Amino acid sequence: MTDFPIPFEDDDVFASAGLRLTVDLTALTENWRDMARRSGAARAAAVVKADAYGTGIEDAGEALYMAGARDFFVATVDEGVTLRLYAPEARIFVLSGIWPGTERRFFENDLVPVISSDEQLAFWMAVLADYGDFPCALQVDTGFNRLGLHMDDAIALADDVSRPASFAPVLVMSHLACGDEPSHAMNRQQLESFRRVSAAYEGIDSSLAASAGVFLGEDYHFDLTRPGIALYGGEAVCGLANPMRPVATAEARIIQVRSVEAGETVSYGRALQLHRRSRLAIASAGYADGYMRGLSSGGVPLRQAVPQGGQGFIAGHKVPVAGRITMDLTIFDITDLPDNAVRAGDYVELFGKNMPLDDVARAAGTIGYEILTSMGLRHERRYVVDEE
Repeated sequence: MTDFPIPFEDDDVFASAGLRLTVDLTALTENWRDMARRSGAARAAAVVKADAYGTGIEDAGEALYMAGARDFFVATVDEGVTLRLYAPEARIFVLSGIWPGTERRFFENDLVPVISSDEQLAFWMAVLADYGDFPCALQVDTGFNRLGLHMDDAIALADDVSRPASFAPVLVMSHLACGDEPSHAMNRQQLESFRRVSAAYEGIDSSLAASAGVFLGEDYHFDLTRPGIALYGGEAVCGLANPMRPVATAEARIIQVRSVEAGETVSYGRALQLHRRSRLAIASAGYADGYMRGLSSGGVPLRQAVPQGGQGFIAGHKVPVAGRITMDLTIFDITDLPDNAVRAGDYVELFGKNMPLDDVARAAGTIGYEILTSMGLRHERRYVVDEE
């Protein structure tokens, strides 16, 4: 038995990966600067939860920090601990809040818990009694009915003279339920409710707008905005042309190109019958990699309502998914491409500059958030800057 003679470099691994994700850090930081401009007088934070929406919290977080972001939002304390290494002077808010046993990690990494329930509030008061002054944020429910203190309770807390002197929130926040629908009456209702909360906490930063809320205008901006999906190139507002630069491009390697006769069927369940002699390209990505089964061209419930399935992009052309997407593989129909335009080893773009993320999501019956954050653990990732 001999040693393997060729050392692998990172570039070699990326070039030969079955599924690969390219993240354009220049586009990411330009999107943040764009959202910061749109935020007007408010500061723009950066939401980097879910591993920076699948783009990698380490590199994405550092790039955003170097671009000027100084307020960050993560979902979990683990994400906050990781981000602290790359954003040393930032204020990092943990949206899931604090629970018994996690307080030391908050203190040691200077993380700010977002208190969203009566149980968390009671625990936080006990923590302050034992450990002294530490900052927190308060999330208040203004109609979303997800996380948040009841609005009346939050306002009463602001006026409660018996609360500990060490209890000093640095941010009060809420979240819009229908921000992606600019004309929805719920937006104005929540705005008016949040104004009451913000007034009760005069002198403390207030935040209502995530990505979609930024586009609603300055009434919704308050002191701090929280752009998320827009940073990563996703659509934030329904029916509005997306002004953000694409950030992530996913590609899958073609394992095989095969010719199939008219009348034959493709993939599980014989969901697609070919009406002409066809050429098929089998790509090394499937639903285990986050390329959702809902993108199948047939044999799934969604296609009964929406005839068009997913598409890929290869050799300068869009090509349709053929049959059902499987766990590790997806079949694309390349019949309309010139002969020899696609060979085994080539890559098909699943989403990116030529296949907009949200177009792919619509074909799957979902949203860009889910497509982007669902890219599995089997991809190789690289980062580029100044890519046009």
